[in-house]
Amino acid sequence: MFTKAAVLTALTAATLAVAAPAQAVPAATTALPAANMEAVLKAAQIDPRRADDTQTPGAHDSVLLVEQALQAKGLLDSKYVDGYFGTTTITAYSQYQKSLGYTGIDASGLPGKTSLEKLGASRYTVTSAVSAGSRVAYRGVTINTRTKAMLLAAEKIAGFTVSLTQGSYNPGGVDASAGTHDGGGAMDISVSGMSAATRTTLLKALRNVGFAAWYRTPDQGFAYHIHAMAISDPDLSSGAQHQTGDYYLGKNGLAGRGADDGPSVTKVTWEEYQRG
Repeated sequence: MFTKAAVLTALTAATLAVAAPAQAVPAATTALPAANMEAVLKAAQIDPRRADDTQTPGAHDSVLLVEQALQAKGLLDSKYVDGYFGTTTITAYSQYQKSLGYTGIDASGLPGKTSLEKLGASRYTVTSAVSAGSRVAYRGVTINTRTKAMLLAAEKIAGFTVSLTQGSYNPGGVDASAGTHDGGGAMDISVSGMSAATRTTLLKALRNVGFAAWYRTPDQGFAYHIHAMAISDPDLSSGAQHQTGDYYLGKNGLAGRGADDGPSVTKVTWEEYQRG
């Protein structure tokens, strides 16, 4: 049997339950846009080498995010915030890298994952990150693990191994190299004893896995060798960036910017090759 007090208590509780406001549902957090590092890297190599302001296909949105972030830091004028990663954007990005305390190849204007993420804090996320990996001693030279993996894949396609005569991270090593070996992704390959057909087979294999590769000759001012640059290596020197950009534009990678004299292949990066 319920007492009067018990009934009143129950009624009061029921009234409070009905009157209590519903808990507000937290608003969904707005997702940040994504800057695709692969696309940004490709544009940063190709766009500065163009004779016009044609943009690298598939890179506009990601480059625009980076440029907007550079503008917000007072490093890039609004008129250059256009999705085109030209020389002005390269300079602005280099200034940003230097503001982080980077020097040398780490401040070349070619975006790396860490600097991209810091620049994009609260503005964008970084997707499709590209890493050069660690530096390793291999076949008598220094290269990075990304370049090593690329070389092994090319050799598997070609069906033979090669000898390396110059590697990467070699500041001022060879004057004729014009600084292309100062950073990562660079290597020179001996062609001693190779026939013309074998050289072509190797060049195709190198290009098929993501190298910008050419046969160099004395007529061009070099001893005979194959010069190969790993496209989109984040450690590329400025000179190497120019070469990989020119490769995409059908050039031979030399100062005169002549027509590409190597075998024709579908141009890809290492990451694109791996995805098939």
